[in-house]
Amino acid sequence: QVQLVESGGGLVQPGGSLRLSCAASGFTFSNFALSWYRQAPGKERELVAGITSTGGSTNYASSVQGRFTISRDNTKNTAYLQMNSLKPEDTAVYYCNAYRLPWRYWGQGTQVTVSS
Repeated sequence: QVQLVESGGGLVQPGGSLRLSCAASGFTFSNFALSWYRQAPGKERELVAGITSTGGSTNYASSVQGRFTISRDNTKNTAYLQMNSLKPEDTAVYYCNAYRLPWRYWGQGTQVTVSS
């Protein structure tokens, strides 16, 4: 059974930090690229960051470049999103997505709220 389980979300003040985790099971995690997406109320889901299967290459949305860091540990079947200098506009449900065409798997999401 394929599973992606996000954790680490919560309420944080502007300027604060959070670290999201995405734990994978039921498939060969190290063969899949991994991305983090987010969806704010009333908005479309958007790509936040991505990392290749080996972790050798990453990419970021311009809105989070320099503040967020994506990483993965293939020995633990887990990916991470370190989020620093959080802003209210980062408030959203964050989803991890593993893909290796034609397969694409989604987690259930974790809420991140940035508010004072």
